[in-house]
Amino acid sequence: MKKLLRMGVAASILAIGVAFLSFAMSSGNAANKDFISYWAAGKQLLHKQNPYGPAILAVEKQAGFIDNRPFYMRNPPTAFPLAVLAALFSHKVSAILWSLGLVLSLMASVRIIWEMHGRPPDRLHLIGYLFPPALACLTAGQMGLFLLLGVVVFLRWKDSKPFLAGMALVVCGIKPHLFLPFVVLLLFHRRALLGAVTAIGGMVLFSLAIDPHGWQQYLQMIGSADLQNEFIPTLSLMLRMVHRSWPWLQLVPAAIACVWVYFKRPEWNLVLLVSVLVAPYAWVTDECIVLPAFMAALYQAKSLTPFACVLVAGLLEVLVGAGMTSPYYLWTPLAWLGLYLYGTRSVKVAVPVPMGS
Repeated sequence: MKKLLRMGVAASILAIGVAFLSFAMSSGNAANKDFISYWAAGKQLLHKQNPYGPAILAVEKQAGFIDNRPFYMRNPPTAFPLAVLAALFSHKVSAILWSLGLVLSLMASVRIIWEMHGRPPDRLHLIGYLFPPALACLTAGQMGLFLLLGVVVFLRWKDSKPFLAGMALVVCGIKPHLFLPFVVLLLFHRRALLGAVTAIGGMVLFSLAIDPHGWQQYLQMIGSADLQNEFIPTLSLMLRMVHRSWPWLQLVPAAIACVWVYFKRPEWNLVLLVSVLVAPYAWVTDECIVLPAFMAALYQAKSLTPFACVLVAGLLEVLVGAGMTSPYYLWTPLAWLGLYLYGTRSVKVAVPVPMGS
């Protein structure tokens, strides 16, 4: 009876959450969230048009987009399958389904993380629903929670089913810049690497099939959209400010981290945190992929006070509506890493993994 009651309460919470997000995403705001860039790109693909061209503004305007500049999908063509799925219906219906997918991805991720830690009865895993980057992802209509689910599935089954777990890392192909040191560690796990290469290769073939010029169009968009002059709250961008005409400076932290991972081979959670910290391009919504590391530290910490302080600060920042380009988000990647080091007390150097594992 108690189990049924808990299931009923959980279902009610889900229904309320989905209703709230559906209302937000199906109102006029739906056309002015990140979701609209995926939807519009998918519509262009379904009509055999350039998903990265300026004509996309007209598609977005028809859905209620209010800006006068095209809102491009900045993901490479490996995101085409997700974009096409997002565009199968009207923008309002698709926004509701997108929101539902995000909520279910978060719920599944939290559930799997809880199981990974032995299903403890203390309900600490519910804190995962309050993780600020996850809430930011939900309110912005971003795709970060889909990436989170892929990462969590990989971490859960990387030892028992490495090939299938590696296939879950198809998400790395959607935002590869977030996973550079993470991919270096993957090189030492051949079966998982094979699964990842197979899945990402399939996405590349799909992108070529649906738009043979997609990659060329993507590079043209990146070159003409003036993204290099946009402020992005990352530590890598801060380094580039040393000399604005040297864009390669943004890659220096990631390059150093990749070398460190190659020689030290730390454990996965730490590498995930470092990957996001040194990413040359990232938003606070992308930080939701470090939730497994955050929860691992939470379960091991002797005191929850530091976690509570950081969560409250992060939630206030998200809930008051700090913009995605706000410099106040510069502290969050460091905060997640700091909490992890605090919770685990010391970072253990992983034993080198045999090349055949």
